[in-house]
This record gives sequence, structure tokens and C-alpha cells, in this order.
Amino acid sequence: MNEMRKSISGWGKYPVADCQIRVPQRRSAVASMLDAAGTLGRGLGRSYGDTALNQQGVVLDCTSLDQYIAFDEANALLTCEAGVSLEQILEDFGPRGFLPKITPGTKFVTVGGCIANDVHGKAHHVDGCFANSVRSMRLLLASGEVKELSREKNTELFWATCGGVGLTGIILDATIELRPVETTYFRQNAIPVRDLDHLLEQLAEQDALVPYSVAWVDSLATGKRLGRGVLTTGDHATLSDLPKRLRKNPLRTTPPSPVVLPFDMPSGALNSLTVRALNAVLEQVQAHGAEIAHYEKFYYPLDFVGEWNRGYGSAGFTQYQFVVPFDDGPRVLRTILERIAKSGQAPFLNVLKRLGAANDSHLSFPFAGYTFAIDFPVRSGLRELLADLDRLVLDAGGRLYLGKDAFVSAQTFAQMYPRLDEWKAIKAKVDPDNVFTSDLGRRVGLIPT
Repeated sequence: MNEMRKSISGWGKYPVADCQIRVPQRRSAVASMLDAAGTLGRGLGRSYGDTALNQQGVVLDCTSLDQYIAFDEANALLTCEAGVSLEQILEDFGPRGFLPKITPGTKFVTVGGCIANDVHGKAHHVDGCFANSVRSMRLLLASGEVKELSREKNTELFWATCGGVGLTGIILDATIELRPVETTYFRQNAIPVRDLDHLLEQLAEQDALVPYSVAWVDSLATGKRLGRGVLTTGDHATLSDLPKRLRKNPLRTTPPSPVVLPFDMPSGALNSLTVRALNAVLEQVQAHGAEIAHYEKFYYPLDFVGEWNRGYGSAGFTQYQFVVPFDDGPRVLRTILERIAKSGQAPFLNVLKRLGAANDSHLSFPFAGYTFAIDFPVRSGLRELLADLDRLVLDAGGRLYLGKDAFVSAQTFAQMYPRLDEWKAIKAKVDPDNVFTSDLGRRVGLIPT
């Protein structure tokens, strides 16, 4: 058995866990690697906090399960192992005129990870979460049985697994819908916004016109400039949209970026002074983007810098992402921005979007409202600030995204997710001995401690 003891973390580099890593090379080998004392499947480790950690337990590195099984080109349906990455799909199917139907802000994620976190992108109000692109999947249960799940077959377990953060079983393979495209480019538009009211007005207006929208927000702006930033919108470019020089290779893909951050930056490198300077650079980049952008720049601007998480220092960082209903959203967003500005913390990479309606998943994050994602370096006082923000979000009827979280308490989480008991009942039915476990699961009360 390919096995090693290793300290691992999520993308935020906080927290760190000592785990027993096992690496299955074939789907048929996964069942023999389960450990009754506690097992968790893991993809490329791009969840930010402790979602894919299992302290002193077994973690199955499923990235070697990366084979294609079938492709129905007429219906754009790809069947693949769960360790296939979106990067791999883009590289192999982009030149054939297909992109992932739904993608988060990085391509370095696996299909299994996308399902487990029910990820979403810049077009949630149109396309929904990743579950919307999943036609079916096969799940290995704790008993060793493999079940086929879909909206029509084992429906309850299908929705418990989408967004179930890996705790219902190991996803072996899935059939997902891809998006047929004429080009791998996007039409995009940058709209500078002067304050929060202007931003929310433009978001609502643009979401009625185009499928993709996301706003960069200057979290250090205060007073009348609170909420200022740049809104970027876009849609898929057709062949006729492209300038002549790009029509020669309209389905272009790109090799991996050679730019890599080689070491951890000093922990104090991100402070109000440096963040203000970086914000100025980001604003210029966002406000002066090309009218036609390749998917790499449109979907994945941060992927250009490999290991960019090292920029937050060895102590790591967390992304605080929440959603609040539209009705009271402007007041809540304003209050949270004001609290952050006064906190003395140094948030960076702050993005605001509108989300569409929730799906049938018990633990999927999105529902109709505003979602704000804020990166904070881990440092003294952060836990207290986030607990304060948790109360504001909870009082507004909002919730946090488990794929990003590293701090929320079990009590607060239970109040944020009203269908938690339904999910627990399904978990108890398919995994009564809690073979599948994780640090996040124990922390937020998904499984007993």
C-alpha cells in the first residue's frame, strides 16, 4: 500500500493536521484503504480551511483517480473519475469546443472536490452550483457497497453528497455536463463603482443582462467611499466577437504559468500600508481589462501565480465568505465593511457577487442574496473579529461557506443551516459508525466528537 505520514493543510495553510496519507491508484483499490477509525477523501487540497483534514486519521489522496471513462459529444456529457481536475478538462476538451459548465475561481480542483463542496462561480444566478452539472455519480459507502446516485436514483443521498464535504462516502466517478462553446474567450466589461449603493445598483442591473459578474471591493475605503471598487461582467464570446488575430485559434488553451511564489512572505508583509498599495494596483488591473479576455484571465486570474497562498505568510490565512438575503443585505454589508475597516486587520482580495436560488442540497452554501468573500491573514484578534461577523451574518439570516471556513463554531453553524438534522439522519443511515470523518466535521458538529 502506498502510504505515508504527513502534515497537510488546506489552501489557507491554516490549520495544519498530521494525517496518514494513502494513495489509491485504481477505483477498485479504494474500498480496501478505508479505515474504520476514520477516513476522508481528498483532491487537490484547494478547500481553504480544515474541510479536507483528518487529524491522526486516514486521508485518501484521490488525485491518481484521474481517468476519463466516456464522452458523449452530442450531449456534452463527460464521465470521469473523481480525481480528474478542471485544469485537465480544460486542456483536453477546450480545443474540442467544451468548457466546464460551472467552475469556481480556480481550475486546480477535482470533480470530486467540486461535488463535495458544491462549488459555484460568477454565474450562479444563471447556472446554479456544480450539482446542476452533475447527471450522476458513483459513491463508495462505508460498508464497501457502491451506489449510483442521481436526481432520480437514491435522490436523498445524491443531495446529501452534493455539498456534503466528503462525509457520506468516497466519490469514485461522475457524469457531468460540459458547456459547448465557439471560443475559449469572453466578452468582458469593467464598471468602476463609487460606493456600496452604486455597486449594488450596478450588480442588480448587470445580472439581468449578462450571466457573469463579480465585483472587487476596496475593503479599506471608509465614509462616503465605503464599498467602492470595480464590477467586472461578461459573457462567452462567439467567433464573430473575436478580433481577426484571435480567430486563427479560437479554442486556444494555455500551458501552466511559469510564475510561482517561491517562499512564504514574512507574516507582517500584509498590513494596511501594503494592502492599500496592492489595492491600487488591483484597481488598475480590474478597471483596464481587455474587452476580449481568455478564460484564464476571466475565470482564473489568481491561477497565474503559482502558490500565491504563500503571500500571506507561514501563519496562513482564511477566507471569510458569507451570504445574506437581498432584503436587508445593503445594511448588513455596510455594517460588516465598517467593522472590518475599524478592526485593524488587513483583508485582501475582497469580492462581492449576487447569488441565485438555493438547490435541494442540505448543506450547499448559496441561496438568493449577496455573497462577500474576504481574505484575512491569520493573526491576533482575527478569531474575535470573525465571531463578531458571524453574529451579524446569523442575525441577518445568512450563513458561511464550509469550503472556505476555518473558525465557525458548531452552535453557530447549526443555526445557519436549518436542514442540518436532515443531513445527519442520512449520514447516520449510510455511515452509522462514522467511518468518514474530518476535522471540519468534528468542529462544526456534522459528526460527533
